[in-house]
Amino acid sequence: MAMRISMGHVDFYDDTVAAYARQLGLRTVQLHCPANLTSADGYWPVAELRGLRERCERDGLALEGLENIPVAHFYKIQRGEPGRDEQIENYQATIRNMAAAGITLLGYNWLATFVWRTAVGGSGRGGAKITSFDLAETHRGNELASYKLTWPDPAEPIGAEQAWASHQYFLDAVLPVAEEAGVRLALHPDDPPVTAPLGGAARVFTSPAALERAYRQSRGSASWGLNLCLGTVSEMGGQAAVDQVIDLLGPLGKIFYVHFRDVRGTVPAFDECFLGEGNLNPAAVVRRLHAVGFDSFLIDDHVPAMIGDRDTWLDTSAEAYCSRGRAHAVGYLQGVLNGLGIPG
Repeated sequence: MAMRISMGHVDFYDDTVAAYARQLGLRTVQLHCPANLTSADGYWPVAELRGLRERCERDGLALEGLENIPVAHFYKIQRGEPGRDEQIENYQATIRNMAAAGITLLGYNWLATFVWRTAVGGSGRGGAKITSFDLAETHRGNELASYKLTWPDPAEPIGAEQAWASHQYFLDAVLPVAEEAGVRLALHPDDPPVTAPLGGAARVFTSPAALERAYRQSRGSASWGLNLCLGTVSEMGGQAAVDQVIDLLGPLGKIFYVHFRDVRGTVPAFDECFLGEGNLNPAAVVRRLHAVGFDSFLIDDHVPAMIGDRDTWLDTSAEAYCSRGRAHAVGYLQGVLNGLGIPG
């Protein structure tokens, strides 16, 4: 398939989201830890996975994949805490069940204390509501409450080498299962990509070199690749960091999909923004992806909330999801692909 735009970051799939995707001219969708699925036993069951895929297809949308299982079933794996082996067994079951249901892509992250931001406000273009991060403000405990409330604190501080070792342990356990099942796992870089611990946990996927190390940890597995979050990689070092990662992993076929987001500034401080007004030249990024043979999907990511929009970070309802900010991002990307002659 050719490079294309998909409807992404869908936390709950329903008729409203399906209609919104079709109105935007999209033909595929990716779901983010969808609340449509239950996980009472610690894994997603086959029947529900298959039913969700078939529902998308009835709505005229192919299901590209899923990303992020529920926090409660993954945080011990990330942190190397007692009980991780049971969570890994359940993760393996989810992989097998996804394959049986015809879903073959699963994104994951290694954020032991998840995404941090220190401000949400109307400081974007024309007063649009955006999120910001400033490492100097993290001592105030200002990370977004919606994340803090759902992410338990580590039992003990987590150092960088422990984080690396836990990731290797996870890959060694799940990649053989993923290879056998024909499922691909895509790593999201750390956001924000600071080396300083946040919430008692070190961050390790914070540079292009670290993402290269993650690739080496996969031992050449066909089932491991990157969810290239452009905003996060841009936070590492602007356009140069994005170009470096594309040139490194793109020719290897290790960019499985792309979160297309822009930010102004790099760590230790940055603001999210509209596409085209931050660190990136979106058209140049798409050209570079095309040049290295990328043929998967792009999704919009962390859009500003425009006038009339709800706070799309803290409100996950379908009405908030179907925002003007998201429509702007999707339309912008459709224009870029069309202008470059890529039928997205």
